[in-house]
Amino acid sequence: MDSRFLGIADLAGTPPVAVVIDVMRAFTVAAWAFAQGADKIVLAESLDAALALKARHPEWVALKDGPPAPGFDLVNSPGLLRSADLGGRTVVQKTTAGTVGALAVKDAPLVLCAGFVVAEATARLLRARGSDSVTFVVTGEGGRAEEDLACAQYIARRAAGAGTDATEFLRRAAASRAAAELAEGMRQGAHPDDVALCLELDRFPFAMVATPEGSLMVLRPHALPPPP
Repeated sequence: MDSRFLGIADLAGTPPVAVVIDVMRAFTVAAWAFAQGADKIVLAESLDAALALKARHPEWVALKDGPPAPGFDLVNSPGLLRSADLGGRTVVQKTTAGTVGALAVKDAPLVLCAGFVVAEATARLLRARGSDSVTFVVTGEGGRAEEDLACAQYIARRAAGAGTDATEFLRRAAASRAAAELAEGMRQGAHPDDVALCLELDRFPFAMVATPEGSLMVLRPHALPPPP
């Protein structure tokens, strides 16, 4: 499998397969939202777009980075989200990096969104699809976020069939700037357990596939059969 690792600004053209990585915290949060019963996640282009969707669909749940804000129901924290009951709900998500990266590759035939919590399911789906060329979008810090790059490299190796130990990849993520900022309380809208939850390898058995539905980019869980 030919793997490329690019920041959002480095994307050119439409890749055949894109895996968008945001470990801390957008796609860890997305996975938790599905685990808490969410039906789908609409990836919003802007805060205004998220609020407009919420205004049209008051029953939807709007979620953003940073501190709580008027019109939004939740913040982008797995530690805070894990107690929410999202059974059957639609979530509208807008974050600084993850949702931006997914929308940047929305025309790709296959778009997966991932973090460590769905790493193996993502790799298995790539193997099942026989993906020869995969672009990993490293969303954080202009493509330099160590936690996102480590996760992308780990998934790439697993997708290629390598029996790769995750320990070093998780160590790199734990030592990242994002992990330090979360641990030190430098980011608003966070929970003390966020770093640990973001580094929980293969917590969930599904991959997450984003597809256009009308004018929206919608993320849904993709269950895979148990491995043999």
